[in-house]
Amino acid sequence: MFDKILIANRGEIALRIHRACKEMGISTVAVHSEADTSAMHVRLADESVCIGPAPASKSYLNIPSIIAACEITGAQAVHPGYGFLSENARFAEIVAAHGYTFIGPKPEHIRVMGDKIAAKAAVKAAGIPVVPGSEGALQTEAEAFAAAEEIGFPVLIKAAAGGGGRGMKVARTREDLAEAVATAKGEAKAAFGDDAVYMERYLSTPRHIELQIIADAFGNVCHLGERDCSLQRRHQKVLEEAPSPAIDAPTRARIGKVVVDAIKAIGYLGVGTIEFLYENGEFFFIEMNTRLQVEHPVTEAITGQDLVEWQLRVASGEALPLTQDQLKIDGHAIEARLYAEDPATGFLPSTGPLTYFRMPSEVRVDAGVEQGGEISPFYDPMIAKLIAHGATRDEAAHRLAQACREVEVWPVKANAYFLANCASHPDFLAAMLDTDFINARLESLIAKPTPSVPAAAVAALGRLESQAAGEACSPWVSDVGTVGFRLNRPARSTATVFVDGSPAEAAIDPMASGGVDLGGPGEAVLFADGTAFSLTLRPKAGAHAGAESDGSIRSPMPGKIVTLAAQVGASVARGAPLVTLEAMKMEHALTAPFDGTVAEVAVKVGDQVSEGVTLIRLEPA
Repeated sequence: MFDKILIANRGEIALRIHRACKEMGISTVAVHSEADTSAMHVRLADESVCIGPAPASKSYLNIPSIIAACEITGAQAVHPGYGFLSENARFAEIVAAHGYTFIGPKPEHIRVMGDKIAAKAAVKAAGIPVVPGSEGALQTEAEAFAAAEEIGFPVLIKAAAGGGGRGMKVARTREDLAEAVATAKGEAKAAFGDDAVYMERYLSTPRHIELQIIADAFGNVCHLGERDCSLQRRHQKVLEEAPSPAIDAPTRARIGKVVVDAIKAIGYLGVGTIEFLYENGEFFFIEMNTRLQVEHPVTEAITGQDLVEWQLRVASGEALPLTQDQLKIDGHAIEARLYAEDPATGFLPSTGPLTYFRMPSEVRVDAGVEQGGEISPFYDPMIAKLIAHGATRDEAAHRLAQACREVEVWPVKANAYFLANCASHPDFLAAMLDTDFINARLESLIAKPTPSVPAAAVAALGRLESQAAGEACSPWVSDVGTVGFRLNRPARSTATVFVDGSPAEAAIDPMASGGVDLGGPGEAVLFADGTAFSLTLRPKAGAHAGAESDGSIRSPMPGKIVTLAAQVGASVARGAPLVTLEAMKMEHALTAPFDGTVAEVAVKVGDQVSEGVTLIRLEPA
């Protein structure tokens, strides 16, 4: 077994690997960017090495610096986690060439499975069913039309080097095909530097099922059951669960044997995930991930196994600790991905300091940040993963929904209430799942809760208002409040409270729940049902200075201007796209808040802008 391991990653996965190493008596080395100098994964590691500036291309993707960190610290192995260099075959080769162990599959398997066309051919030859589609990359428009006629519409165009939904377009009819191919090729080129695309039959209501496997160097292969990852938004997973409510034991055994036999045939080593689309009782391979998955904790919860420990043992030359017959499934587990994003504004990422950060205690929480830390614009905006385990699926779902409602994050926005809405939706509880679940119910899932303002909030506001005015706090204003006090009657009243800057007549209920934390002068923060509300007793200066009132379209985060549809003097309608901002690996369209005329355009395509900068100004029609 290794004595010291370098963790070539950051955030919650770096901490997850660190914890597994500590339990096994292995020392850890954290590499980090300049932006992560004070990050939790750096502080908790035994040693740390700064490998470059904040941008990932100059730090976490900087192979020479990572190898140098191994040499400086004497690490024997490198664990890449997921993302960054975890599926980079060249990195795996370089690690091995310098005499270190890469904790992952062989480079040839990473390379083959990283090319979607080659991967499809490899698993098909090994006996795994694949989605009917083109045999290779589409070279010409004529080839695309011929393939579509053979497969049958609708068809899905996919980037050969793709992932995460980029370079993926649906053509429902012959008339849609040329544009879908061109758009997919353009996105693929921009995202991956390779415009090769291929075609598959488009399945309209599939489930996304994936099977967790692990193989050692002695030819032993096990699967640890399946996960259902059907709840997705823009092809990004939102909730993942294990086992799938659609798969029974005989089906699990059948597809498990097919996959295990195929993995043995290709001589795979380490952890991997075979991903399928499942529809009408049929499995169709879509891709293999040659790394640990974000959602691996749900598999750990139902099997009682530590997948990182298994990885480390296999990489050090040990045999798998258990056989297939010894692995059992216990109960049900569901994971929610807590992101720094605001569902109410089209899921725009949110960055900045974590002034207040509190996670629920009744579920497993894998977090890579802490109170006083920061959500950086340079990396993925995932805050944490919440994993609920129960004896039944209903128990796990109810536990997860309640945990999401208890999340308290400020001032960064979080998607906790959206996750709670997903986990408690009647159709989710009835296991009516497919990959279009969220899109079909989006309006109800992003609906923010309406808070009941507890008396404690008004008491806090009263104290803050008095302090701001230099007045002594009234002895009649206590932590529980005396608002609406009446003899022999329920203590209820109303007050005008500004919730997120908008006035509302709030029913003040001293018995209502909801955590209150102090904000700035004259402000309190109410945490309720997985979201945070800014409360004031009177409107702050500029409280209505948003786009709805003065027509200023401001940048919601630091980013780059990639498209600009507005011209000075042009008339625009409410909802019309004006500018597109690229930030945190996604594009965000900013639209007109009302009918009006463009009075000012303060940016141009290619500009880098800071958060809060005015980009465009409109005048009402």
